[in-house]
Amino acid sequence: MYTKCIQHGIRIRKEDVRILLSLLDPVASQLRRTRRLSRRQYFAQGPNFVWHIDSYDKLKPYGICLNGCIDGFSRKVMWLRAARTNSDPKVIGGYFVETLERCGGCPRLVRTDMGTENVVVRDIQRYLRRDDVDDRAAERSYVTGASTANQRIESWWGVMRKQGIEPWITAVGELKDEGFFSGDFVDKALSQFCFMSIIQELLNDIQGVWNAHRIRPSKNPNVPSGIPDVMYMAPHLWGAENCLVPLTEDLTACKHSCTFLSSVPCDVDLFDLCTIIMEESSLEFPSTMSDAVDLYIQLRDTVRPQLFGPI
Repeated sequence: MYTKCIQHGIRIRKEDVRILLSLLDPVASQLRRTRRLSRRQYFAQGPNFVWHIDSYDKLKPYGICLNGCIDGFSRKVMWLRAARTNSDPKVIGGYFVETLERCGGCPRLVRTDMGTENVVVRDIQRYLRRDDVDDRAAERSYVTGASTANQRIESWWGVMRKQGIEPWITAVGELKDEGFFSGDFVDKALSQFCFMSIIQELLNDIQGVWNAHRIRPSKNPNVPSGIPDVMYMAPHLWGAENCLVPLTEDLTACKHSCTFLSSVPCDVDLFDLCTIIMEESSLEFPSTMSDAVDLYIQLRDTVRPQLFGPI
């Protein structure tokens, strides 16, 4: 109706149109109001009821691939890892199994995107829940959906970016703009060699600070507020219960389907070459982002001529 008024040259506010329609035709106005789309409210019964898993790809073009998992009830970050890939399902499965061992059980439900990188997690979750009898047992213990609908972890990526990843995105972007990053295998391996350990330390700090900070109250009455670590460990204070499903068997069989990260962050041959160059040049491993960028440029100027000849 507002658009029709504008088309006929009548200048009026949308609010005035709404008020007039409610006065002239209150029955139809009420009918439209009852059919209005209502936003669904998030709900988790307690810690370990649902884990949300997702990957973050802003640094992936530079060889740094992030993956994380967050508990739906407490918003506790269960893992936050940087590696050479977040597309290999065996690597993501390794994160999952390590966390299951640390927790002593599995969540009642796992929520991921529909990508193939999550198939090992899917198989392990369904395998561990195959004999349970609750309404989320076996096949129903794992659900997928659009990435944008995986709201718990998707919204948290913005927090991570603000807490320290943004400068790294800017720094590696500048390296590319200035011609110091071509995107080939060597440059990605050098990026992993120089940046991976520092970024992982940053992620550990972000995870620790987040899990110990206080989340403000939400408009959604089903979502508790408080400190993630406390909400995870003492859900009874919020009238909830721990939904962890205890492990009833050893995880050895599951581990055979997984790949666990080693201490070498990049290609082994290039790692050995860079280590030798650093020893010969008396270079030290960096502890800051600026030092890491300087090391990357020095190693690149040395490694590429050795591999491809003088430019």
